[in-house]
Amino acid sequence: MKPKMYRRDLVTKDDIWNAVIATISEYDYPTRNQPADEAFLAFQYYSELESGGHEILMNWFSGHIEEVGVTSFLDALVGSLEAIGAYDYAAIEKNYGQEMWQKFKALENGEVKEGEFYAVVEQADWEYHQLDGRIAELLETYFVDVHMELIDVIQD
Repeated sequence: MKPKMYRRDLVTKDDIWNAVIATISEYDYPTRNQPADEAFLAFQYYSELESGGHEILMNWFSGHIEEVGVTSFLDALVGSLEAIGAYDYAAIEKNYGQEMWQKFKALENGEVKEGEFYAVVEQADWEYHQLDGRIAELLETYFVDVHMELIDVIQD
């Protein structure tokens, strides 16, 4: 069931940004609702990369990745990033996602040294940061576009 909000509370892009984040924060991913899943994954990606990079992303989603498989997870993540127009970010995940996960698991199992894992993570993080935070603008635009699919907006 979608939350209900009044139009008067969703006037600015910031209002919509906050409302969508509050809404998707309550979801149990996956929701089986395409815009909700895309918004959730793209926002979690943005949040984790901004707070600690790809290492944090791997940690945050590790249980889910183990459950669905890295290919399925990366397909969903790349699809979400492409859905919001973040093609450069999607390319980073296409280029490094599989290798990062393999190194993450190998490090966890004591099969590689930390340096092997961090070499891949640091390169992916560097490429992410070269994009100068454009993902925030893309997310905001996407949230504005789909907020009525995620929230029942009551006209005042």
